[in-house]
Formats: sequence, structure tokens, C-alpha cells
Amino acid sequence: MARPEFWQNRIKAEKKSRELNKLKEEIEQWTKIEKSISDCLEIAELDKDDQSISLRKEIEKEFSEIENQLNNFEKLIFLNGKYDRENVLVSIFAGAGGVDAQDWTEMLLRMYLRFAEKKGWQAQIIDHSKGTEAGIKSVTFEINGSYAYGFLKSEAGVHRLVRISPFDAEQMRHTSFALVEVLPELDEIEEINIDPDDLRIDTFLASGHGGQNVQKNQTAVRITHLPSKITVGCQAERSQVQNKERALKILKSKLYQYAQAEQEEEKSRLRGEFKSASWGNQIRSYVLQPYHLVKDLRTDYETSEVENVLNGDLEQIIESYLRNKKE
Repeated sequence: MARPEFWQNRIKAEKKSRELNKLKEEIEQWTKIEKSISDCLEIAELDKDDQSISLRKEIEKEFSEIENQLNNFEKLIFLNGKYDRENVLVSIFAGAGGVDAQDWTEMLLRMYLRFAEKKGWQAQIIDHSKGTEAGIKSVTFEINGSYAYGFLKSEAGVHRLVRISPFDAEQMRHTSFALVEVLPELDEIEEINIDPDDLRIDTFLASGHGGQNVQKNQTAVRITHLPSKITVGCQAERSQVQNKERALKILKSKLYQYAQAEQEEEKSRLRGEFKSASWGNQIRSYVLQPYHLVKDLRTDYETSEVENVLNGDLEQIIESYLRNKKE
């Protein structure tokens, strides 16, 4: 990085800088664990002579903390994929179930935002479409954090909810579905060249909060790649130019992944778009009535703590997937 030519290519330089910061962060975490072990051993040496209950409790507390830290690092062993360190782009689409499915989509969005908050990651909604009565029809958001894609790639697929519908006057039990698509956020991709003639670019008024510029001008952008039928949108930025740049970046990430997926099974694993959000395709079920149960149908992991899961407690579910996934 000290070489003058390093900064001639700004995009590559920034990517390397981010990679360096992530490595420094990992080393710092390992250094903290090493210090904790050293402190624990010092306390244990004192305990040989003291034999006090307070020292034993302190040792147990230190050991428990070290064990938790090592367990967290153990997960990184499974996050060795090409894109696992990258930030992540997540899209959620309402499936079968009408207004309940749109409400379910919003519940999933809240779940993932809570999970990102617990992990100390930064999340931002890029594009969304509101439901007709409640909830949202679709939403795309990005999460910036170390190993964000590695952790959340397990969420790609159809999610099924069973509950008493709050939108049914007869209080009947309803089943609704939502589709989750997960993609790594990639920097400039030299291999992907997009022909401007292959794009249809639409602009519209951004919804939600914003300044007068956002509310009065068509700053939001939606881009359709005609050959692949892939559509992306962005309304997070204050100007149309910024939204267009960001949408093109998302489109390039999707096209790159699509190009890399040579087989239909690989496409499904990377993008999760090739299954309809309806019966028979779900990867996970969330049951709120007549009993409480979350079950991942790929790993058979299940828990009755549905509310905790919907509040972003996804660590154990994700860990079960990482440990059981087929290479």
C-alpha cells in the first residue's frame, strides 16, 4: 500500500484496503482470546495457593467467555467460500398468500435487520414496494459486515408461515410464503460488460422518507436487463445518478453470479429465484398456530422459540446449516 502505483486503480485499492481491515479485525479478535487465556492461567496459578470460591468463579467466568469466543471463530472454518467474506444483498418477495404473504415479507425483513443489528453490521434498504393493504410486496437491502454473505447465504429459498391471520375477520389459520434471494455484493467486475441497448431504465418517485428532492423528482431507478429478464432497483440515494450507479452495481453482481452458475442446481443455490414461493418449495417453516415451531427442512433443526427467531436470533439455525451443508 505504500507504493505510489497502488492507488492508481482506486477501485482495486479500496477493495484491498477493506480486505486488510477485515484481516486486522480477525487478528485483533485472536489477540484478545490469547490475552484472555493468559489471564485465566494466571488466575489458576493463584488458585493453587488460595483455593477461594471467588477465584474459582472468576476462572469459570473467564473460561466460559473464552469458550464462547472460540465457538464463534469455529464457525469461520465453514465460511471459506469464494464470496463468504463479502457484504450481502438480500431481496425478499411476497409469494402465495395475498396480504398475509406481504405482511410475512415485512416480518422477514424485520428479522434480518434485527439479526444484522445483533451482529454489529450496517444495513440499508435499497428498494422496496409497499403492499396493497399491509406489509410489502418486495424489498432489497444491503448488509455491510464481515462474513455477511457467508452467514446469510443459508437464507436463500422459500420461507413458509402458518398462523391465525390478523387480516381475517373469522380468525382462520392461514399459510403464506415469501422468497428470499441472497447475493454477495461484488465490486467492479471486469468480466461483466453490459450493453446499454440491453437495458430498459425506468425512473419514478422514491417512496418513504427523504428531502424535497426525493419527493418531487424522479430519483428512484429501476433497471431491467432484457436478455436475462433480471430487474433491479434503487431508491436509497438522493439523486437519480447515484441510484442508477448503485442499481448497475447490483445488476452486475447478479449477472456475474448467473454466469458462474453453469448448472440449474448451482443457480438455485446462489440466487434462490428459480423456485416459486408456494407449497412444496419451502426451506423453512415457521408455525405460530396450533403450536410454536420453527423447522429447517434441510437440516431438520427445530426450535419452539419462534418469537426469538423472528426477533433475529438466527445463530443456531445458520450454524446448523453451515455444519450440515453438502460441499
